[in-house]
Amino acid sequence: MRGTVHKKNRTLLAVLASILVSAGFFFWSGQLSVVKADRIPNPPVQKPDNSQCLSCHSRPDQTYTFPNGDTISITVDAETYDHAEHSNMACQVCHTNITGFPHPENTAESAREYTLQYTNTCNQCHPDQAKQTMDNAHASLAAEGNPNTPVCASCHDPHAQPKIAKDDNGDPAASEHQAIASTCAKCHSTIVDEYKNSVHGAALFTENNPDVPACDQCHGIHNLNQARTEEFRLNSPQMCAECHTREDIMSKYGISTNVLNSYVDDFHGTTIMLFEKNDPRSASNKAVCYDCHGVHNIASVDDPERSLAIKENMLATCQKCHPDASENFQASWMSHYDASPSRFPLVYYVNLFYKFFIPMVLGGMGLFVLSDILHRTGLSRRKARREGGTPTGGSSTGGSPTGGAKTYSPKEGGPAAGGKDKKE
Repeated sequence: MRGTVHKKNRTLLAVLASILVSAGFFFWSGQLSVVKADRIPNPPVQKPDNSQCLSCHSRPDQTYTFPNGDTISITVDAETYDHAEHSNMACQVCHTNITGFPHPENTAESAREYTLQYTNTCNQCHPDQAKQTMDNAHASLAAEGNPNTPVCASCHDPHAQPKIAKDDNGDPAASEHQAIASTCAKCHSTIVDEYKNSVHGAALFTENNPDVPACDQCHGIHNLNQARTEEFRLNSPQMCAECHTREDIMSKYGISTNVLNSYVDDFHGTTIMLFEKNDPRSASNKAVCYDCHGVHNIASVDDPERSLAIKENMLATCQKCHPDASENFQASWMSHYDASPSRFPLVYYVNLFYKFFIPMVLGGMGLFVLSDILHRTGLSRRKARREGGTPTGGSSTGGSPTGGAKTYSPKEGGPAAGGKDKKE
């Protein structure tokens, strides 16, 4: 019987061992297959065959003239398109009405009318961006009848648009700032030329500095804001603060990050913040950032003609709103910096004096009032004890319930008569 039990145990152990070995084999083979799969690069995405279309449209210098005289290029550079954002799309995805040659007749009378035919085409693949453009600044101008407002293809050449680098938030990366400004320059060339000579634009176009803002960071892209509205004006301090309160950026250039707090603490900023919260569409004549520093032409602190670090330039800026301002007027402004022993030392030490002086005065007054209350309370209690009672009229030993001296009836003798009245 015992031998039979041992035999069964050995058989059970052998089965378990076989299961474990098999499981280990499948696990390690699976791991190896995963490793091998990771090492095999993904095959490139197969691109559509657009050779039939490019056989004609890749020829250089081809144009099409509309009835009104407008001319557009119908040449597509095959090499450029092969590396563009839309290279994985067939021509018919956008040109849905063209399936062969000859092409169907196009009824557009002008280049603008032809471009507008493809507005909804972009919406099919880019619905979020299309939704943002529906009520932006450009759309508002188009609704007013302005024929020069841009559409999708005005900024994004459908046959040559390169891939756009994005940051972690999905917005264009800093490496795209220069390209964005150059795109805006197609319509806003005068403003972009002015921007290139500013402290921001010069750093972008000469150094490709990623810390400076381009057009999109202030105005938006597809959700482009109306820059001439009071709402934009009242929100502009917050817009500037997005960069100028960042220690990681401002510390590189020795610029104070106290700009927003110092602005909000003074009369200008306090008034603007009240307007922004209560009625953002109401006009205010109080200064915002760009009233003093400029918009697209913000100067460097080293600029002798426009820098606000120079007293004469600061005074001229103040006199735009305060024509009677004298030389001492701008001297009271601390340029967004906190007072310190090295910067505005007189203001710093006066503030330091009052930080100690005011608590000492208020604390001394508090102690005086407290001691007076305690003194008066003590006097009241001592007076009550001398009168044989308490201020609240409580009874005491040998006294009447009213707290006064004990009284005697005519039949009772007083203390001096041994319990009887002397007159009795």
